[in-house]
Amino acid sequence: MMLENVPILSLLILIPLIGSILVFALGNTRKAAASIALVFSAIPLALSIFLLLDFHIGAIGYQFIEKYTWIESYGIAYHLGVDGISVPMVFLTALLCFLAILFSWDVEHRTKEYMGLMLVLEVGVLGVFTALDYFLFYVFWEVVLIPMYFLIAIWGGPRRAYASIKFFIYTHVASLAMLITIMALYFEAKPILGYATFSIVDIASVSGNFNYLFQVGAFAALFFAFGVKMPVVPFHTWLPDAHVEAPTAGSVLLAGLLLKMGSYGIIRIALPTLPDGANALMPLMLAIAILSILYGSLVCLAQRDLKKMVAFSSISHMGIVLLGISTGSQLGIAAAVLQMFAHGLITAVLFMMCGVVQHKVGTREIPLLGGLAPKMPLAATFMTIGFLASLGLPGMIGFVAEFSVFIATFDAYAWILMLPIASVAITAGYYLWALQRTMFGPLTEKIDTSHAHDVNWYEAVPLAILAILIVFFGMFPGVVMDYITPSANIISAILGVG
Repeated sequence: MMLENVPILSLLILIPLIGSILVFALGNTRKAAASIALVFSAIPLALSIFLLLDFHIGAIGYQFIEKYTWIESYGIAYHLGVDGISVPMVFLTALLCFLAILFSWDVEHRTKEYMGLMLVLEVGVLGVFTALDYFLFYVFWEVVLIPMYFLIAIWGGPRRAYASIKFFIYTHVASLAMLITIMALYFEAKPILGYATFSIVDIASVSGNFNYLFQVGAFAALFFAFGVKMPVVPFHTWLPDAHVEAPTAGSVLLAGLLLKMGSYGIIRIALPTLPDGANALMPLMLAIAILSILYGSLVCLAQRDLKKMVAFSSISHMGIVLLGISTGSQLGIAAAVLQMFAHGLITAVLFMMCGVVQHKVGTREIPLLGGLAPKMPLAATFMTIGFLASLGLPGMIGFVAEFSVFIATFDAYAWILMLPIASVAITAGYYLWALQRTMFGPLTEKIDTSHAHDVNWYEAVPLAILAILIVFFGMFPGVVMDYITPSANIISAILGVG
């Protein structure tokens, strides 16, 4: 490996942290704060690309491992590593954080604090996707909550106080359930291992000795904790409020990364550590996945707010992720991870477009919009690409991911697939209907559009990069699947599904 002796994972986490400190110390002007944040988010993006290139595809186990004893008496270690599931998530995190900061170039209200918190958020998410110690994982998990809370509470919409508190309460209660379960795993594994450790790898290696009822209970608790974050029905109610009130970049990172932390937690921790519990609750996961898919897509039909429609569509698409996980098969798990990656790219375009419409026209109310395409041709192009990708048009990554999940679901549950697959038609309906009402037809006379103009450069560049990647990975999905498949094989084998 070219980077064998370089602590690249620590650098990925440390550089945005240093950037955040510099922003708070030196970012006294808007331009200085934004410039520092942009540079210190570009470096992790470059490192994540090196990580992808240097990752040994097909190798078993974790790579780029860093392990240092932290609190020896409790078996806590600074333990990092990545496999084929976490590497794409690391790249996605670095990419979206860089693009979200670039997209926020014109933020003028408390720019220093805004950019500093964005970098702290990146630190937390990168830590979650690389931690191999439960204690460290929990610390990074909690780090993520703080900047997102303030991003909503300070730079959010009129109901930002309500939305931020609701977000914090929901996710903090879920975190508490996760912490209790982690402690239970710690004490259950200690006598079997003969030593105290919070190592995710070590505890998973002896989980076959755990009592069956313990596994079922612990898996249920972890599923609740991670299900709130995804979110799945009925733990989803915080999401629409948080999305609607959050600033645009906050919504991008919330949907593109924070929701993925939930599904990543199920795949990384719950499935391989508690396989008996996972197998026992597979039918429950299947039912919740189908409910989330259908509920999210049906509710979208009734939305007037463009951003709220995209928020509810995220519930439906994350339900597809859970559907893939509920199969327990190699294809199902690999497709679920691909769907996480695809949704991260696509939903970033959608939320950026919601922000563009709000900023240029002054409203996101769909019934008030119409005929904007001639005044905003680039914006109309990006919105069309985002909507078509999200509804699963062939040639884009969303199609490959959803199609793979549906194949895995048919293999596992046969004709039950007819229920979730109905969402495809519903999704096409609400996206095409919204696109027709906002961008096409006669120019609206319900609002003043005389000052509406097309996207600025700092909006066009992130949108163009995302659009190119959506098409590229749609045409060549093997580029991502080659990373994911070997690790998905291992988890599926642990579950005994094959």
